[in-house]
Amino acid sequence: MSFFEKMKQGASDAAKKAQQTVEITRLRAQISSKEKEIEKSFALIGESVYQAHSAGDWKKAAVAAYFAHIQGLQQDIQAIEWKITEAKHEKVCRCGKVVARDVKFCSVCGYRFEEQPDPAEEAEAAVVQTICRVCRTSNEPDAKYCANCGISM
Repeated sequence: MSFFEKMKQGASDAAKKAQQTVEITRLRAQISSKEKEIEKSFALIGESVYQAHSAGDWKKAAVAAYFAHIQGLQQDIQAIEWKITEAKHEKVCRCGKVVARDVKFCSVCGYRFEEQPDPAEEAEAAVVQTICRVCRTSNEPDAKYCANCGISM
C-alpha cells in the first residue's frame, strides 16, 4: 500500500468516525429531550395529585395518562440507546455488558452470541458484478466493455 493510499484510507476512516460521532451526538440530544419531557410529566403528576388533594380526594388525581406518556418516552429512549450501540458497532449482552459487535462470547458471563452477518458485507454480496469472459475481471453490471482488457461484454 503506497503512502497516498494510506493517507486516503486514513482520511476515509476519519470521515467515518466523524460521521459516527455526529450521529451519536444527535441521538444523545434526542434522549436528553425525552428525559426533560419525562421530568415535566413527573411535575404534572405532582401538580395533579396536589390539586386533587386540595379538592378533598387525592385518590381521584388524573395521573394514568401521565404514566402512559412516561412509559412511552422510556421506550423511545431505549430504542434510541439501541441505535447508539448500533452506530458504535457494539451490542449489549443479556447480562448488560456492552461489547464490540464482532465478539463471539461475552467476557463477563460467557454468553455465546449467535453469528449475525455484517450489514456492510451483505450489501457488498448483493451487488451484482459482470465478470469478463476473457480475463475474469469484475466489471460494473452495466459495462459494455471490460475495464481491464477492453473486450466487448
